Amino acid sequence: MPERNRELGCRRSVPREREAIEATTRRFFLRDCSMGLGAMALAELLRRDGYADGTPSPANPLAPKPPHYAPKARRVIFLFMAGGPSQVDLFDNKPVLAKHHGQAPPQEMVKRLRLAFAQRNARLLAPQYAFQRCGESGAEISEILPHLREVADEITIIRSMHTNHFNHAPAQIFVNTGSGLPGRPSMGSWVLYGLGSEADDLPGFVVLSSGGGTSGGTANFTSGFLPSSYSGVPFRNQGDPIVDVANPPGVDRTLQRQSLELVKQLNQYRLEEVGDPEIAARIGAYEMAFRMQSRAIELMDFSQETAETLEMYGAKPGQASFATQCLLARRLIERGVRFVSIYLKGWDHHSNVKGGLKNMCGKSDRASAALIKDLKQRGLLEDTLVVWAGEFGRTPIVEANATLGRTAGRDHHPFAYSVWLAGGGVKSGFTLGSSDELGFYCADDPVHVHDLQATILHLLGLDHRRLTFTYQGRPYRLTDIHGKLVPQILA
Repeated sequence: MPERNRELGCRRSVPREREAIEATTRRFFLRDCSMGLGAMALAELLRRDGYADGTPSPANPLAPKPPHYAPKARRVIFLFMAGGPSQVDLFDNKPVLAKHHGQAPPQEMVKRLRLAFAQRNARLLAPQYAFQRCGESGAEISEILPHLREVADEITIIRSMHTNHFNHAPAQIFVNTGSGLPGRPSMGSWVLYGLGSEADDLPGFVVLSSGGGTSGGTANFTSGFLPSSYSGVPFRNQGDPIVDVANPPGVDRTLQRQSLELVKQLNQYRLEEVGDPEIAARIGAYEMAFRMQSRAIELMDFSQETAETLEMYGAKPGQASFATQCLLARRLIERGVRFVSIYLKGWDHHSNVKGGLKNMCGKSDRASAALIKDLKQRGLLEDTLVVWAGEFGRTPIVEANATLGRTAGRDHHPFAYSVWLAGGGVKSGFTLGSSDELGFYCADDPVHVHDLQATILHLLGLDHRRLTFTYQGRPYRLTDIHGKLVPQILA
C-alpha cells in the first residue's frame, strides 16, 4: 500500500510541475515581457490615436508630431477676455442704434432673446464711444482702443460670432473646450495632443491669468479625458512662475537627479507592468520639472528686453499685469511653447458699461497691440496666431436694476458679438460679417464658436474632423459633431 501511494504521488507530481511551468510561461508572456492582454489592447488604442507608425510613443507624449497638412501657424496666443466685452461699443458700430437711443426695441427683435438680468421691455442703449475708420482697410474700431487702431491693417475682425450659451461658466467652457459642460479637453490640450510641443524645458501649454479667476475655472484649460500631459500649466505673474520651482536648502542638483532617477525606475517598472499612459505622463512631468528649473528663472528675467520693448507693452518687471503677461507670452512662444492662454477677467459690465470699458481697455489695449507689433518685428507673426475673444457679447438694450444698484449696463448677449485674429495665416485688414442695424442678431456670414475652433485647428495644419480621441467607446473631437472652416478669413 505504501508503494501504491508513492506511485500515485509520483504520477500526481508530473501535472503539478507542468502546471508550474505553464504558469511561469504565462507570467513571462503576460507580464515580464510587457505583452499582456492589457498592453496589447493599449497598443491598439494608441495606434488608433496616432502614436504608432513613426509618431511618438506615450513615453514622450509631448514630442513633436506631424500635422495633417502644411500649417500656416505653428503656435497660438489666445487672449481670452472673460466676462463678455461689448461689441457695440468696441467693434460693431451701430449708427441706427444711436439714433433710436432710449426707445423701445421692436418686439420681433426681443421676443427670441434669452436674458440673464435685463428686461424685455428695456430701452435701447446707444454705443458709448465714437467709432473711426482706421488704416488702409478702413476697419471701424472704437475710440477707446487707440493702440489697436494702429494695427488695424494687421487684424481680421469677425462681427458675426454667435454661441450656444448666455451664462458665463458654460459659455467660457464652450469657447475653450467645445462643450458647455466641464470635463472635455481644452483647445490647447487638443493642439498639444495633435502636434506635440517644440519646447524641451517648458510646458507645451501655458496658462496666464489676471483680474482673478474665471467663471469656468480650471475646466477652461484642463486636458479632460486626454492624458494629463496635455493639460495647461498655470504660471504665476511674478517671481518664480511655478511655486517651489527652486530646490529647498540642502538639496543640490546631483541629489535631486539621483532621486528622480530612482523614482523614474520605479515608475518605469510599473508602466511596463500595467501600461497605464498616466504613469508615462507622471514620468514626463517629473523630467519637465527638473529641466524647467533653470529655464523658468531665465524666462522671467526681463533684463534682456530693451527699454523700448518694455515701454511699448507698458510692462514693468516684477509687476503682475496683462502687459507683463503679453510680453511673457511672446517669450514663451520663442522658446517653443505651442499654446499660451491669457485670461483677463473684468468685462462683465452689467452696470456703467462706459466706465467699465474705459478701465478694461486701459489695461489691455496697449499690450494687445504691442504683442502684434512685437511679433511682426521679430518675424514671428507670420506663423503665430493671435486670437482675442470673450465668451459672448453684450445686449443693445440697457440693463438697469435699482435693487441690484445697476444703471447704464448691458446684459449677456450670445446672438451676435465680435472677436479678432492676427497673424498665423489669417487675412490682414479684413472684416467679416455683420449684425442687424440694431445689433441683435447676425445678419450675414454667421460664425459659430465651433467654426472658429475648426478654423484655428486648420491654420495649425489639423483637420478638426480627424483630430479625435476615443473615450468610453465614443470618438470625441474639439468641435464635437459640428463646426466648419471659415475660408473667408484665410490669407
